[in-house]
Amino acid sequence: MKTTVRRPFSHTRLTRFLEKRILELRPRKSQIEIAAEAGFVQTNMLAMIKNGSTKLPLDRVPGLAKALECDPRHLFLLAMEQLGNETNAQAIAEIFGAIVTRNEVAWLEEIRTASGHSDPSLTVRARSAIKAIFGK
Repeated sequence: MKTTVRRPFSHTRLTRFLEKRILELRPRKSQIEIAAEAGFVQTNMLAMIKNGSTKLPLDRVPGLAKALECDPRHLFLLAMEQLGNETNAQAIAEIFGAIVTRNEVAWLEEIRTASGHSDPSLTVRARSAIKAIFGK
């Protein structure tokens, strides 16, 4: 009898992010070292999150973000997507507004500087320019 492995979270953006980030860090630290640094008692827990067998608990986001040397807000957003609970996402958005990553803050600061802090509206032309930067 063949046993099927359930990986309900394997197609989430979080699993793709973890796989990429762990590979990027491989020259300096192993996946087991990352898991230990993140505070996982069972070091295979990170492997289970990475392969989509289990979701990332929100209380583990700060420690894992530090171990992965990434923005905890970005990792939090990815973990929230895994929950798939629209009610929680709405409550967080209502309480905190848009969660902005460090990189997004840098973009906002650059826009403020470039506009002379004039609070420019997002015009069709500006939207097109931003999309062009990202090849969209």
